[in-house]
Amino acid sequence: MYNETEISNVVAAQRKFFRTGATLPIKWRIQQLKKLKAAVLAHEKEFEDALAEDLGRSQVEAYLCDIGPIVVEINEMIRGLRRWARPERHFSGFLCFPSMITKVYKMPYGVSLVISPFNFPILLTIGVVAAAMAGGNTAVIKASSKSAASTAALKRFFAEVFPPEYVTLIDGGHEVADMCLAQRFDKIFYTGSPAVGKHVLAEAAHNLSPVALELGGETGNWCVVRQDADLKDAARKIAFFKLCNAGQICININQIAIAEEVAEPFLEELKKAFVAQIGEHPEENPEYPKLITDAAYDKCAHWADEYRNRIVFGGVGDKESRRYVPTIIYPVGINEPIVQHELFCPLLPIVPFKDAEVDALMETIADREHPLAIYLFTKNMRWANRVMRTQQFGGGCINEVCIHMMVKGVPFNGTGHSGMGAYHGEWGFREFTHPQTVLKGRTRLNLPLREHPYSGKSGDKKLKILRIFER
Repeated sequence: MYNETEISNVVAAQRKFFRTGATLPIKWRIQQLKKLKAAVLAHEKEFEDALAEDLGRSQVEAYLCDIGPIVVEINEMIRGLRRWARPERHFSGFLCFPSMITKVYKMPYGVSLVISPFNFPILLTIGVVAAAMAGGNTAVIKASSKSAASTAALKRFFAEVFPPEYVTLIDGGHEVADMCLAQRFDKIFYTGSPAVGKHVLAEAAHNLSPVALELGGETGNWCVVRQDADLKDAARKIAFFKLCNAGQICININQIAIAEEVAEPFLEELKKAFVAQIGEHPEENPEYPKLITDAAYDKCAHWADEYRNRIVFGGVGDKESRRYVPTIIYPVGINEPIVQHELFCPLLPIVPFKDAEVDALMETIADREHPLAIYLFTKNMRWANRVMRTQQFGGGCINEVCIHMMVKGVPFNGTGHSGMGAYHGEWGFREFTHPQTVLKGRTRLNLPLREHPYSGKSGDKKLKILRIFER
């Protein structure tokens, strides 16, 4: 258990190390990223075992969702870092004559704090730390106490690979997180719920520390299935996604809006897809992940009991293993409580709507807090493209789920209640650096244009020249 003095000493040691300039050379950063990648691959089995203990992940799902994406992300950083970090060269403009060259340097913030969540404890810790390292920062990590096995594995991992003055993992509960937030950090990156995100932002305000928040969204992510959608394809993809990590994913589908004209056949396809992928008794299937804590299981079961008379599939679980069956609840009104909260579990409320009134549905969704993701299933590309251009959300897919976050070179995060800032690849590098503008002045041929006097003939002449340059 850490105390305030120990945490303060960790931050002070990292600040001292950062000020030596050791993290600034790009070659050195690339060396650290290569070391990080090699260590991830060397500890693959340990991470898989920890994910199995915390979340019931199978080996395939652990690699698909946590380990593999880290390797891809670090590879992208190693290949692109020299180009991303290159100073920008700008023409200063004739008004600055004779100082005609200005450069923009991409400077690290300094000592960063990374607060990572339980649902993807390996990916959302190492992935964010890699971005901090690429930016030239040091990192203090506060990992989740809920995913205890993964946090223990990560603590051993970082202690083995990097010195504590460069990267340090701190474990503990909320009180330790608050001790960290009480320190002056140069950058804070938090992944988790909007409620805790507000607390992080408030604490960061005491030191005016810049913050990036990756949040799930207060009212959850919508999936809209229109009348003309390929129902079998949609059901197959939705079932896969809802099974993944037992629904404990910030970009997962919180609720589905289904055109009532095709609701019944869609529900049948969705049921068949669940059974085909996980079997008739998922709670007995060792491949099916579990909920993170007894409290998470109880919350899921409570919501299911509230809507017991409308459950058309699932609705059961095994508390001992914390596996709750994927559960379809139908029909649900768009204003009911279950579709106005992020569920973070295998429950799937289904909201029917008239296909002709889909624009009214999208207006209702737009009036709520911005989601982290939106998914549309339809053949009407004109409508789908219009929705994607006009709704406010983090990211999304048309006739697909989740894989937009696997695309290289594009940003990931939300807006408002679903987050601020962005990362992945170059966007992560940008998130952990600030642009620093430097003009290189000349000592000769400096004109008195900006100097007094501003009156009389001299002022008139200066004003004429300024009107030429500044228009």
